[in-house]
Amino acid sequence: MIKAVFFDIDGTLVSFKTHRVPDSTKRAIAILRAKGIRVLIASGRQLLAINNLEDLQFDGYVTLNGGYCIVGEQVIYKHSMPSEDMVSLVRYMEEQESFPCIFVHENAFYINYTNERTNEIFRLLNFPQPPVLPLREAAEGEVFQLVAFFTKEQEKAIMAAMPHCEATRWNPLFSDVIPKGSSKQVGVDKMLDYFGISLEESMAFGDGGNDVLMLKHVGIGVAMGNAEDEVKLAADYVTDSVDEGGIEKALRHFGVI
Repeated sequence: MIKAVFFDIDGTLVSFKTHRVPDSTKRAIAILRAKGIRVLIASGRQLLAINNLEDLQFDGYVTLNGGYCIVGEQVIYKHSMPSEDMVSLVRYMEEQESFPCIFVHENAFYINYTNERTNEIFRLLNFPQPPVLPLREAAEGEVFQLVAFFTKEQEKAIMAAMPHCEATRWNPLFSDVIPKGSSKQVGVDKMLDYFGISLEESMAFGDGGNDVLMLKHVGIGVAMGNAEDEVKLAADYVTDSVDEGGIEKALRHFGVI
């Protein structure tokens, strides 16, 4: 029996077209909650940047691709970027090539500068534009994730400067850079341990490259119809797109609701 369901946000719960949660998904979540099934977020976003879930209620949040997990007011797990990698990245950006980068802290996020690519993503995701700070100020202190606007071709050289981190990409314009050992899979495990639920009793929905490990890991992994091909291959089941009621249909398909 499924006792916990994890949802990615962008492209899974929330439509890229409307920036809203479909009514069918709201219905499905209400049924899950009424049945006592834990309803959980698993997102690359920071909690402060989750601005598109309307009035929906969740039992916990796996944020920053598993690097920061919260239940109510309690932080149950966090994993920040190694300081030596941050120093190395700043040196690389000052001496080799600069690119826009969002530095995600525990309770804030900053960007060193914006351009057409960043603005395109902010529009696509209906994402709040971070305050702009000089590079060294933006990178100062404990950082949990980078949203780095470099291309796939630039990625190898840039990531060589950050040997204790890895990049996960779900859009050609940017990568989420996280410390090695962080992933939505890890966040799922932390959340299930907290609630005393087994992996076999879990289900997850996703559409992007940062969802692959999670979908392979849970009891039932569901890829949205709008997902990338690698995500569909990793899933146990491919449902319809977010705009076609894919979440509700998959939950009914498996008899969860």
